Amino acid sequence: MKQLRVRPECDTAQVERGPAFPFTFEGQAMSAYPGETIGAALMAAGILTFRTTRRQGRPRGLFCGIGLCFDCLVIVDGIPNQQACLVAVKPDMRVQVQTGTGEDTYGN
Repeated sequence: MKQLRVRPECDTAQVERGPAFPFTFEGQAMSAYPGETIGAALMAAGILTFRTTRRQGRPRGLFCGIGLCFDCLVIVDGIPNQQACLVAVKPDMRVQVQTGTGEDTYGN
């Protein structure tokens, strides 16, 4: 998978990221940095599909990036309909592709 983050030696802004931490996407180990959204971390890892549509199963991912379009809905720690572009990724978070309207595994 191609890494899309700016390498530290190429970072002209000299941003201090903090240490990377683990999370999972579809059971696959990923890494993120403090302050990143789920969407940013997934895009940096080269993942473009976050959910599929309800009727035709078409792939969707980051589109607007500001919480208006709802194309980036994912399941986070069993809770569906979380906007990947707005939710900050946290250590050991479990993120899954959402199929259609999602399924709340906690019964909420």
